Amino acid sequence: MLNKQLLINRPRLMLIILVCISSLIYLVDYMVDGSLKEVTTSFLGNLAFLPIYIMVVTLTMEQLLKERERQTLRRKLNMVIGVFFSEVGTRLFRELATAVLQHEQLRVSLLVTPQWKDADFSAALAFLGSHDSRIDTVGAGLDLEQLKRFLVGKRSFLVGLLENQNLLEHEAFTDLLWAVFHLVEELDARDSLAGIPQADVEHLNGDIKRVFGYLSREWVLYMQHLKQDYPYLFSLAVRMNPMAEQASPHLY
Repeated sequence: MLNKQLLINRPRLMLIILVCISSLIYLVDYMVDGSLKEVTTSFLGNLAFLPIYIMVVTLTMEQLLKERERQTLRRKLNMVIGVFFSEVGTRLFRELATAVLQHEQLRVSLLVTPQWKDADFSAALAFLGSHDSRIDTVGAGLDLEQLKRFLVGKRSFLVGLLENQNLLEHEAFTDLLWAVFHLVEELDARDSLAGIPQADVEHLNGDIKRVFGYLSREWVLYMQHLKQDYPYLFSLAVRMNPMAEQASPHLY
């Protein structure tokens, strides 16, 4: 109870202390100069600038609080994105990448190594922005039935992510989730994916291309985030790179 009263009275106590200190300083000034006029002029001069002081301090504190809030939100978003890649994203990226035409060029461009710098990540993003990731599920032999079982099994997880209010601040990742969720619905709506009409194949190729476009970009950004903020997680992510021919957690 006593501690609670001290917390309540602390601002008032600080105000009294500051007033006393200020009064003591003006008293010393008066004793040195011996002129009440000089002390009064100095006091009015400081008082005139008080609103400016308050404005500067307020704006500075507001910017600091906003930046701290942005950093906190960014950490929360990156945690959600990390969970997504652990549960769904990394495997989905690996499987969809096999259906991309010119897969070898894609693999080389996204084969992240521990030596990558910001320039390398920027180059990877530029490649993805200029590269037309055409999809051929039939030619690549992508097992759509297996993909369907995997994604349908993760439907509840994906819905849970969509319900996360923090993701409203990350439009690109939200678009990725909607694209994945739409692909789940398209696959699940078909009882069988064997021998489906060519029009359906092309439609699914388009849905997969949309997912892969969002997914590849978010994966590169996620890897860059891990390298900057979580080197130990980045080390494992590099070893398990879905673009590697033989991903392995072992250190050699």
